[in-house]
Amino acid sequence: MTGDLMSRARAGDGDAFQQLTEPYRRELQVHCYRMLGSVQDAEDALQDTMLAAWQGLGGFQERASIRTWLYRIATNRCLNALRTAARRPAKEWDIPNVVPPEPTRLGEVAWLEPIPDSLVAPLSPEARYEQTESISLAFITALQLLPPRQIAVLVLRDVLGFHAAEVADMLGTTLDSVNSALKRARSSLQRTGTGTGTEHLAPPSPGSPTEDALVESFVRAYEGGDIDAVVALLTDDVFMSMPPIALEYVGRDLVARFCAGLFGAGRTYTLTRTRANGQPAFGTYVRTPTGIRHGTGLIVITLAGDRISAMTRFDNDMLPWFDLPRSLPPSQ
Repeated sequence: MTGDLMSRARAGDGDAFQQLTEPYRRELQVHCYRMLGSVQDAEDALQDTMLAAWQGLGGFQERASIRTWLYRIATNRCLNALRTAARRPAKEWDIPNVVPPEPTRLGEVAWLEPIPDSLVAPLSPEARYEQTESISLAFITALQLLPPRQIAVLVLRDVLGFHAAEVADMLGTTLDSVNSALKRARSSLQRTGTGTGTEHLAPPSPGSPTEDALVESFVRAYEGGDIDAVVALLTDDVFMSMPPIALEYVGRDLVARFCAGLFGAGRTYTLTRTRANGQPAFGTYVRTPTGIRHGTGLIVITLAGDRISAMTRFDNDMLPWFDLPRSLPPSQ
């Protein structure tokens, strides 16, 4: 069947090409996302990959599987994007009538974006990382701090489980070069304490009673503007960031001061639940005097045991990716 589809695709049959490639489309998009850290850039890279595959199908010699061939194209498209594209700059603080506290530091990855759980494809059995760990915001951020070739090697080897020889062929390099890049990438991740699974207690399982209770408590505290209740849910070393704004905060006190600014001046919020990067997430909507609730962004929380160890706020450009509206009608 595959041989017949390949023959038809090579003869210019677009439907046959789609049947050949569609089973890999979602996992290729997630692969591009891991490498680029942006769901929008990943979508562009995926489109470039499919176009290149369609145009280059005549040169596909079938020494490797079509899946491996597609990953080769996608990886090299992402490497080109990482090497040549100008990253989006950090944005200035843009919430009116809210003055944020002095940050702990400024973040280096201003272009980071979340990915809806609905787009995340399962990992192969050979993957070194667990499914949720391989797509977590902390892991994606850590990847973006690596050189492009190290990102590619680590994702292909440790996340997707390709053999070193396959990776060397994909990247047009030697086995020694792949092994060396992988060693350096692993060392960098260990130094940052990201991706090792040891820096925090393990999160509760998605959909478990523990996660559900924690999410419910967070929603109740946030919608009620209850700073004390929010703080009670946080770890002592809680981390807060808000790409594309570069401000980053570490510790309960600073995060509490930041949230107090958001809740000030009588602002009240509605949270709409979703999931991003294997983590609980919420569309945030501020209530206006007319009753209409305007979208202000997306919050993703990282859980550690029965506490929240990180909060990441994204702007409202992300809402459509999660099928969330820009605004909500007045509540009944």
